[in-house]
Amino acid sequence: MSLAFALCLIVLFALAAIGMPVAYAILLAAFVYLGVAGEGIGIAGKVLMDGLFSSFILLAVPLFIVAAGIMNAGTISDRLLRFCVGLVGRFKGGLGHVNVVASLIFSGMSGSAVADAAGIGKIIIDMMVKSGHYTRGYAAAITAASATIGPIIPPSIPMVLYALVSNSSIGYLFLGGIVPGLLMGVVLMAMNSFISHQRDFGTEEPVPVRELPALTVKAFPALLMPAILLYGIYGGVTTPTEAAAVAAFYALMLAAFFYRALSLGAFYRILVDSARASAAVGLVIGGALILNYVVAAENIPARMASGLVGLNVSPLVFLLGVNLLFLVLGCVLDATTIILVIIPLFLPSCRELGIDLVHFGVVAVVNCMIGLITPPYGILLFVINAVTRIPLGEIIREVLPFLAVLIAALLLMILVPDIVLFLPRLLGYAG
Repeated sequence: MSLAFALCLIVLFALAAIGMPVAYAILLAAFVYLGVAGEGIGIAGKVLMDGLFSSFILLAVPLFIVAAGIMNAGTISDRLLRFCVGLVGRFKGGLGHVNVVASLIFSGMSGSAVADAAGIGKIIIDMMVKSGHYTRGYAAAITAASATIGPIIPPSIPMVLYALVSNSSIGYLFLGGIVPGLLMGVVLMAMNSFISHQRDFGTEEPVPVRELPALTVKAFPALLMPAILLYGIYGGVTTPTEAAAVAAFYALMLAAFFYRALSLGAFYRILVDSARASAAVGLVIGGALILNYVVAAENIPARMASGLVGLNVSPLVFLLGVNLLFLVLGCVLDATTIILVIIPLFLPSCRELGIDLVHFGVVAVVNCMIGLITPPYGILLFVINAVTRIPLGEIIREVLPFLAVLIAALLLMILVPDIVLFLPRLLGYAG
């Protein structure tokens, strides 16, 4: 390791430790490397521009953010919740099940765990607390846990970012996330059912079966959005980036004209908020591109790959070790940083060991989403704390059982790759 790279790492971790936003920490650390290594600072601009202009797929990120904002602003979320209450609200722990099913459905529209938690999550927490059957900590915990499904079922902003660094097919990554996302929903509902019986949570008044068709009709246009998205990509009608534009346009037409629930003022605020969120993601992406150049200049990925192959590590042991590392890093780093900065270090080793990059990508994204609810730096815990004012300690105590079952589901995905690869292979993936 060179002196320049050692100083780069020291600056990066020191700035992150004192609370500087990770994008700025990455950029400053990269500039330190370039300065000490005697390379012109201008090279950072060239790397940044080359990376952004050659990555058309990055346009999908702001478009999915806009689509999520529109879905949250209109009455679409309310209609979906009423549909979910009618569907699973009659069972023990009914509103907990509603919470998970709503996240499964909403994940097909937003692609963002934070959008899920801050939008539809706040509504369902209020419903659960007002029912009198659930503690506020439990309501917040299951909301945070179910929001992790958001970026697993397509569309998925983290998978777009993984596709950027790995050059994998976004279409197959999206397909690979469907079964794992459903598995996560099943284990969360199973844990909710177990806890509900243990604590004897009350049941909600069931929605009469005769009302279900009407609730379905009202929610049906919103339920169509994931189907339109997936058909566009896998039917060859649109590229993934174009599909993101279609998703944003469909959400706008639905909220503004079909449901008549979106004013011009609200739309303007959505665009401003989406621009800010996109800029925040863009800064991290820019910093990561420059830092990846630094890592490549130090030849670190090739050294790691040759070192691991020399140790004769089996693919399974490698996957288990890397995922354990990701779980630890998830306690202190956000998902975007792990995907853009840490994961590229292991991709050459994956290729050398014959590990499928779609399988690795989906498992890594699931791992990063679990990190969003892992104390002490689980960003979803902070988001829900911010929007509900429920004390962080209460949320953390209640989220631990859900964290355990999600880690068990992750282990199952690692041990049984077909959970991820079944649908991609069904539709022509040859990996």
